[in-house]
Amino acid sequence: MKALVVIDYTVDFVTGKLPCGDPAIAIEQRIVELTEQFIRQGDFVVMAVDLHDDMDSYHPEHKLFPPHNIRGTEGRHLYGELQYAYQENAEHIYWMDKTRYSAFCGTDMELQFRARGITEVHLIGVCTDICVLHTAVDAYNKGFSIVIHEDAVASFNGQGHDWALGHFQHVLGARVITKDGAEGTE
Repeated sequence: MKALVVIDYTVDFVTGKLPCGDPAIAIEQRIVELTEQFIRQGDFVVMAVDLHDDMDSYHPEHKLFPPHNIRGTEGRHLYGELQYAYQENAEHIYWMDKTRYSAFCGTDMELQFRARGITEVHLIGVCTDICVLHTAVDAYNKGFSIVIHEDAVASFNGQGHDWALGHFQHVLGARVITKDGAEGTE
């Protein structure tokens, strides 16, 4: 069994308070395409969405990044066409708030995977070298097979993006694939 985890593809991370900008905008259609494909196949789909509170000065990210994905703001909405895909398929998507880089940290994602017999985790979204990376590391440490869709991850740091793609493959043993299913980054 496999699962798709869509990580932080929100307004704030694409064009808002902490934007990846053009690289994230460029993957919008692929993010939507993969989400709809996994739903059609009957696979488990998770929207892992960063959540912060306005006055959370104790959160470790507070000193590293400007306020983003604040509860109740437009910036926390899914970006573009993904918002519509979510609305049309909400009953087939597991929405999961997360408060750390990794979608596993402080959430029930691992329990949801184990209950469903998930062994293979597909990761897409932003930022390649932050939240996607930390989720992949935790997936590796928990014994899941990892697939990264190279054409559906992006970052505001091009060097970090490229480094993370190599790290997924060479250190975590992840399959990094392109749209046609071919193996990606070497």
